Amino acid sequence: MKILVTGGAGFIGSHLCENLLSLGHHIINIDNFHDFYGKNIKIKNVLESTNNKKYISTVKDIESLIKIVNCDTYKLYFNDIRNLEDLDNIFVKEKPQLVIHLAGLAGVRPSIMKPLLYEDVNVRGTMNLLELCKKYSVNKFIQASSSSIYGNNTKVPFKETDIVDFAISPYAFTKKSAEVIGHVYHKLYNIDMFQLRFFTVYGQRQRPDLAIHKFVKLILENKEIQMFGDGSTYRDYTYIQDIIQGILKSMDYLLVTNNVYEILNLGSSNPISLKEMIETIEKVLNKKAKIKHLPMQPGDVDKTYADISKAKELISYQPKTSFVSGIENFFNWYKED
Repeated sequence: MKILVTGGAGFIGSHLCENLLSLGHHIINIDNFHDFYGKNIKIKNVLESTNNKKYISTVKDIESLIKIVNCDTYKLYFNDIRNLEDLDNIFVKEKPQLVIHLAGLAGVRPSIMKPLLYEDVNVRGTMNLLELCKKYSVNKFIQASSSSIYGNNTKVPFKETDIVDFAISPYAFTKKSAEVIGHVYHKLYNIDMFQLRFFTVYGQRQRPDLAIHKFVKLILENKEIQMFGDGSTYRDYTYIQDIIQGILKSMDYLLVTNNVYEILNLGSSNPISLKEMIETIEKVLNKKAKIKHLPMQPGDVDKTYADISKAKELISYQPKTSFVSGIENFFNWYKED
């Protein structure tokens, strides 16, 4: 089937496109190659995910990339989800049957510096896509949400029925808003959808600003890493292929089921403390970290911990990758990168 993926040049999106292509689907990838991190990284992601690795050393601009990757089963559009007119043209031309919406501005700390920009991209961009789904009768929609929605929830593990009215960052607020907007379009226009709350995704192609990627790089370069707090904060780190499994299983469920609006946690349900995360990286790299201790950062949550019982029951979601194995896989990729 024809599947529109937003943010398909990013970390999660490129893995999703790669898996969907292997399953025989036709992909329409919309990405604006935002400079939140290097465009060259996203170009490489697209080439890897479309089985065009041989061009990695030669392709340096998006126009050349489009010429190489576009074919009968894959179309890349260099567009912004805030541009409704351009999105409309893509819907008319490509006629998608399902939308998987991963695009958006990420990051808790940057959102505190630019809250209006985050609202514009993450909320207005989502509404543009839903408006076009309504207009062109695309009634299957999957959206990336975030564990940040739970804020400093004192009850663990986090369950989808928990109250999430106490966001502590603009990023979290935009993801909560997108979930609420999605419910409106489900009720008014019969768009079936999943809201997937991802928990701290890591693995190959991980963004360079994220902790695991950054720590591996700095430790190997004999530079200091920053530990915010005393190392007792913890995250429910979830390996990329386990997340992709959850998205694919959500898609399979959505395609055979009507009147669906579901929020699902996709995590490992095995939280790892910051101290344990650093120790695991040290073990895999066989190298000690130089640690600079700093106070907690504004907007950071103390813990994330997913209750995944609903995802297990509804879509047979089952994460399989241990944290140590995931770090080993990431490091093997990093060495070859």
